[in-house]
Formats: sequence, structure tokens, C-alpha cells
Amino acid sequence: MTVPDRVDTDIQSAVVLYEVRDTGVAVVTLNRPERMNAWGDGLAAAFYAALDSAEADPAVRAVVLTGSGRAFCAGADMGDLSSISGTAIGGDTDVDKLVGERHPLFVTTLRKPVIAAINGACAGIGMTQALMCDVRFVARSAKFTTAFARRGLIAEYGISWILPRLIGVSAALDLLLSGRKVGAEEAVELGLAKEVVADDDLLQRAIAYAEDIAAQCSPSSLAVIKQQVYSDIMRDVVSASARAETLMHESLQRPDVIEGITSFFEKRPPQFPPLKGQC
Repeated sequence: MTVPDRVDTDIQSAVVLYEVRDTGVAVVTLNRPERMNAWGDGLAAAFYAALDSAEADPAVRAVVLTGSGRAFCAGADMGDLSSISGTAIGGDTDVDKLVGERHPLFVTTLRKPVIAAINGACAGIGMTQALMCDVRFVARSAKFTTAFARRGLIAEYGISWILPRLIGVSAALDLLLSGRKVGAEEAVELGLAKEVVADDDLLQRAIAYAEDIAAQCSPSSLAVIKQQVYSDIMRDVVSASARAETLMHESLQRPDVIEGITSFFEKRPPQFPPLKGQC
């Protein structure tokens, strides 16, 4: 990884690295390479702290999520799982502590695009986390697996909601019931990822994609579009269309529209204002 433009020392930790580039892209790196970035040992808290920082920083317009070493995230830390007690009365279970204070679905609620650069093994809760990102690039050597059924588990923490919506019910059932491994090329064919990239070029490709969004797209528009897509999944088409009409009228009141049209006719990059408050 290149030297970051800015490192937030309040977020930086041993298990999650956080950097903000001057192009408006924050890079979040899961950093337990000796454990294949397995979900455990404080990773969840550091991960969500990094996302909170990116969400609150007006200089950040897009986020790239990746892993260090040869894995994106190989699932829950098996060492932690081996000592888990699944029962609790009036309090959190050990599983809750392992997963963290929020579920993977939280990523879909962020107002800024989250781009996953899947650099290697992506399994279990790691796969769920990757699927909750908005766009995924995958290294040629990467492998996906749900793995749950092969560990005596179920389709956990939202993967049974997101996976059929990305690749269809039949294909989702294939991956969930078999727990088989899926290579990079098949992942793109199924719709799990946008494109396959050579391992050495993966992070820069994902960052370049995020930088284009940061430079060319209105932060306010991005926030509203993300909210539309994830909430409209649960609506019928008539309700979704009516909601879009309301949001369109609201967007016409923002300066982003004038800037978008003016920059187009003046043939220059747009200078959209940063995202402020709630949309």
C-alpha cells in the first residue's frame, strides 16, 4: 500500500488501517493477515469506528474496503468460535460480542459509496460484509464461500436477504446449501462482483473507480440514490416511483443540479459541495 495522504490516529489500530487520500477516498484495510483477517480480536469495533470517521468527514466522498495479506476476510475467527456459548439470559451472547455492536447491514445505511476490493479469501461473515458493500472488485486469485452449512451454522446476519437480491434465489440457494467455493470469474458471472482484476492491480483499480465517483458525482445525489436503492428493495414499484418523484423535487432545490448542468456545458469537472447533515 502506498503512503497515505492522511492517517486518522484516533481510528488507526493494529487490526484496522484507515487512510484518507486527497482525492476524497478513504481506504479501510482489515489488518489481521496472520489470521487471514478473520472477524474477531477487536476487528469489528475498529472497523465500525473507521466507517463512522469516513461518514462524518466531509472530505471523504467514497470508501474503499480491502484486506491485508492473502485474504479479504476468511470469516469468523475459529479460535473465538471454539469457545462460544450460544445462550444468554437478558444479555449478549458470545456470538454477539464476536460479531460486534452492529450487523453487516450497517454498511448499506452509509450515505457514501463503499467499494470492496476483494483481494483473497472471502468467507462466512466476511462474504456477508463484502456483499453489503455497494460495488465489488475481485482479485483473480480470490475465492468466495458461504461456508455456514459446512460449520453447522445458518445463513447469518443478512446474507439470506442480500445474496438472492444480487444473484437470484436459485443461485443463492446453490451457494448457501453447498457451501462450495466460487472463483473470481464465476463470481463476476453470477453477479457477486463487478470485474476481475489482476492481484497486483486490484487496490488501485478499486481506488480509481472510487476516485472517479468522488470527482464526478454529487455527494448529496449519492446519498439519496443509496437510500433509494436499499429501501426500494422492500417497496412495490408504484410506491418506489412515487417516492422517487418526491426526492426528485427535493433534489431540484439543491445547488448540485445547477453545478452539474453548468459544468457539463462548460466542459469542466463539477465542483459539488460536500455532504452536510442528513439528506
